[in-house]
Amino acid sequence: MKLKGIAFIGEQEMSKGFRLVGIEQTFSLTAERGAAKLAELFESNSFSVIMVSDSIRRYIDRRFLSKLDITTEPLVVFLPFTGESDQESIESLAKRILGVDIGGVSIGNNS
Repeated sequence: MKLKGIAFIGEQEMSKGFRLVGIEQTFSLTAERGAAKLAELFESNSFSVIMVSDSIRRYIDRRFLSKLDITTEPLVVFLPFTGESDQESIESLAKRILGVDIGGVSIGNNS
């Protein structure tokens, strides 16, 4: 699988941060417009990864959301906006997206 582009859709604050780290395709949009942009980018076949602010999730059609949960090309990852209380843990994200349970796995040098 060849890596295509990476995009972000969400709040302006997060969008600026992703631009600073080199992600050129960032879209600062309201939640409703963000949901429409996600559908557009998903169907474009131009991206390997689409990162989306979690605030947009509730504006996405349930059938499309189910499709996003099982599709890996492109991989759609929902990111919590700073200060949101319902954040998905890295462990549950890995299990949902990759099908791998990493709970209790130690990463790094524990010497």
